[in-house]
Amino acid sequence: MLYYLFEYLDKIDIAGAGLFKYLSFRASLAAVTSLIVSMVFGKKIIRLLQKMQVGEVVRDLGLEGQYAKKGTPTMGGIIIIAAILIPVLLFAELGNVYIILMLITTVWLGLIGFLDDYIKTFKKDKAGLAGKYKIIGQVGLGLIVGLTFYFSDTIQIRENPEASALCDKEIVQEYEYPTNGNKPLKTTIPFLKNNEFNYESLVGFMGEHKKSAAWVIFVIMVIIIITAVSNGANLTDGLDGLAAGTSSIIGATLAIFAYVSGNLIFADYLNIMYIPHIGELVIFASAFMGATIGFLWFNSYPAQVFMGDTGSLTLGGIIAVFAIIVRKEFLIPLLAGIFLVENLSVMIQVAWFKYTRKKYGEGRRVFLMSPLHHHFQKKGIPEPKIVARFWIVGILLAILTIITLKVR
Repeated sequence: MLYYLFEYLDKIDIAGAGLFKYLSFRASLAAVTSLIVSMVFGKKIIRLLQKMQVGEVVRDLGLEGQYAKKGTPTMGGIIIIAAILIPVLLFAELGNVYIILMLITTVWLGLIGFLDDYIKTFKKDKAGLAGKYKIIGQVGLGLIVGLTFYFSDTIQIRENPEASALCDKEIVQEYEYPTNGNKPLKTTIPFLKNNEFNYESLVGFMGEHKKSAAWVIFVIMVIIIITAVSNGANLTDGLDGLAAGTSSIIGATLAIFAYVSGNLIFADYLNIMYIPHIGELVIFASAFMGATIGFLWFNSYPAQVFMGDTGSLTLGGIIAVFAIIVRKEFLIPLLAGIFLVENLSVMIQVAWFKYTRKKYGEGRRVFLMSPLHHHFQKKGIPEPKIVARFWIVGILLAILTIITLKVR
């Protein structure tokens, strides 16, 4: 909103209004504002949740310090969502299709998570929202994102922009972008020299129908990624500060990808695809980082509030959609490796338990407990140390992800 106000003020030559043209300035404002919102309003929201007796229901899992968390307010993801939405609405260009997609993602998954937490806390149903309804919601969001990519002519890429176009605005503006089904459906494959992957290569045997088939595959891929990453973030939210800290690290990395992909000079230097108008997502990523770091003020050990599914599903969904938009979805297993191993630990544990119960009549376990962070708890490692080590691994994965820009 302020973006448009200052754009108007700049047109009538008000001194200083031109600062709002710069991504770095607006990104800084977004980060600071999200920190202030999460830390100032967070305390008020926590008090409200305490007053409403929205406390965590603890199951007996035999974990150290487990019962100390009983009654801690949950649904704190409201703090994160508010701290993202407010600065984005203030400082971002709201007509940007990528900003619109991220706002829809935040609200959409926030509502699904909120409904799940509401059923658990107010209806006293530990199962929460039925899994099939969560999946339906995630599939619905995947369809929105995938179909927007197909129908919106503003979602485009420019492959290998020529150096002559770097400083010539007329050349950039005269470039004619293809429409919907005719535009290239490409993404990035890490660590390969010619690292652009065309989804059409998967269905080359379909001849003249390969473009349509490629878009179908892409939409299915989007649905799978959103479902997997949002559920992975949900599973990671089991220790104080773990999901929020890990998400903040991932958000910072995605901000770098958005910035270099939306800048002609950096895109040319790094030999990556240039994505017009995507730089605006740096504003969103800055708000995302500020919100997660601000939430850690209350969620670090010992936590004063838990994000609940309201926060964890939203964080995972934001990361998934952001990665898809910047054409780095194949980097998710590396960048969001913490979420991946948490997901895999549960899948391995359940599959092995069912297999051994069927074969030997008694279920056996690979891990002492799943998800993986509980395995380390069972081994007697203090919760803060587990969280800190997971953060360190997350930083390492983020660095390796950034290196893929140049190491091929």
